[in-house]
Parts: sequence; structure tokens; C-alpha cells
Amino acid sequence: MSTLFISLYIKLFFLLTPFFVLSVFLSLTEDMDVPGQRRLALRTMVAVLVAALILYFAGNPIFATLGLTLDGFRVGAGSLLFLSAVSLVSGKRQRPEPGDDTDVAVVPLAIPITVGPATIGTLLVLGAELKGAGAVATGAGALVAACLTVGMLLFSASAAKRIIGPMGLSVLTKITGLVLSAMAAQIVFTGVRNFLR
Repeated sequence: MSTLFISLYIKLFFLLTPFFVLSVFLSLTEDMDVPGQRRLALRTMVAVLVAALILYFAGNPIFATLGLTLDGFRVGAGSLLFLSAVSLVSGKRQRPEPGDDTDVAVVPLAIPITVGPATIGTLLVLGAELKGAGAVATGAGALVAACLTVGMLLFSASAAKRIIGPMGLSVLTKITGLVLSAMAAQIVFTGVRNFLR
């Protein structure tokens, strides 16, 4: 189970695009003091954690209700994830602007920047494909750990900005895109292979 936990944790950490989220967080909070940034980081972490866990456990009920197969959804979610990865690598991923009457921690930081369409699809697939109570619990634990790690990264945003710098953030975002593209290809190939069987 420890191997499964570590594997899922790494995948989920990159799935949440932490370095892109950090760059957006820094741009949205450039006029805030450090305590204000940290309060916003905590609210964002809670919003991401709640949204991610709901999606993780909602996969099977949604597929059953809509009459979708897991493999069909794998192909769709993998395709969306690949498009998201391309936008990260090319540096053209859009940064939604917050509305006047919305909590920035929820929209746009939690949804759709951290938990966007590609992440939603992948979480639904992940939650549905894990079998057995132990594997499901391990996946949930890995998801919580990944969300908390992203939250800690945002909590220490000002320090991370000094250490990593704008260029480092750009490089790490592109590396995240490469990892996501490999994950997307694997999800699509698994769906196609199972479908052809």
C-alpha cells in the first residue's frame, strides 16, 4: 500500500498543477501582506480539498447515472488532460479573472485554476478505477496529502517566490506539463486498450 500511496501522491500533486497555481496566486495577491496571503492560502486549500474529495468519490455514481463506461470516460478525460498539459508547456494556459462578488479562494483559485476540467475528469476516473476499500482509502489519503502539499506551497508563497523566482516557476510549470502529458497518454491508452478487448 505504501508504494501505491507514493505513486498516487506524486501523480495527484502534479495533477493539481501546483507551480502554475502558485504563479497565479502570487499575481492575485501581489498587493496583500503576508498574513493576508496566508489566510487566502488556507481558504484555497480547504476549497480544493473539499472539491477534490467530492469528485474522487463521485465517479462511480456519476458513471452509473449517466450510463457512461469507465473506459469511455478515460479517453475523454485523458484528452482534456493532454490539452491542459500542452497549455502548460506552451505557457498559454488562461488565468481566469476573479469576479467582484466571488471569494477568490474558491473562484478562480480553487476552481478552475487548481481543479479544472482536466483535473475533474481525472479524479472521477481515478476514484472509479480503484477497487477495494484499502485501495480507495489509500487513494483518498494520497489526495488529501497532495492537496495539503499544494496548500503549504501557497502558505509559503512569498518565500517560494524568493527561492524559485519567476524563471524557476516557469520551468517547473513546463515540467509539470510534460508529466501531465505522459499521464494523459497513459489514461487514453488504457481506455482504448480496454475498449478494444
